[in-house]
Amino acid sequence: MIRPEAATALARFRDALIGAAVLALGLYWSFFTGGGVLHWIGYAVALAGGALTFAGLQRARFAAGKGGPGVVQVVEGRIAYFGPHGGGIADVQSLSRLILDPRADPPHWILHRPGEPPLAIPLTAEGADGLFDAFATLPGLHTEAMLRHMQARGGDPLTVWQRASARESTPRLH
Repeated sequence: MIRPEAATALARFRDALIGAAVLALGLYWSFFTGGGVLHWIGYAVALAGGALTFAGLQRARFAAGKGGPGVVQVVEGRIAYFGPHGGGIADVQSLSRLILDPRADPPHWILHRPGEPPLAIPLTAEGADGLFDAFATLPGLHTEAMLRHMQARGGDPLTVWQRASARESTPRLH
């Protein structure tokens, strides 16, 4: 009944659409209920709806597509990637650096962990959209900057996030 492309787009923006519906309900209660307690509850619901819409739009921008090599699972702060040419497991709290490598085909996340080889995860791997929530827990990560770099294709690998203690241990040239 609905075209597959349209269903994919609706699924990608599902969280933003739900947030917009909650926002609309909150605005309706705020402006068209004639005051009282429901009026103030409407403001709170509208605020929550706005936050949900914003988060949903960020999550939709993070989704880079499907059909890439491998499978990603994120469970309780542990990222597992199983691919045709390798894989591995990384705890989000143990990451020292997160790099976006747009030169690879498809582009990859490179997760650095102390004492272990880097873990490369394609942006289009099945389940890679779950990395958004995992990366959001990294202290000091600038989500909007990360999303902008994901949209810009080409260029050199870019360090999206680095743990403060790793920055301090990096030797300076000058």
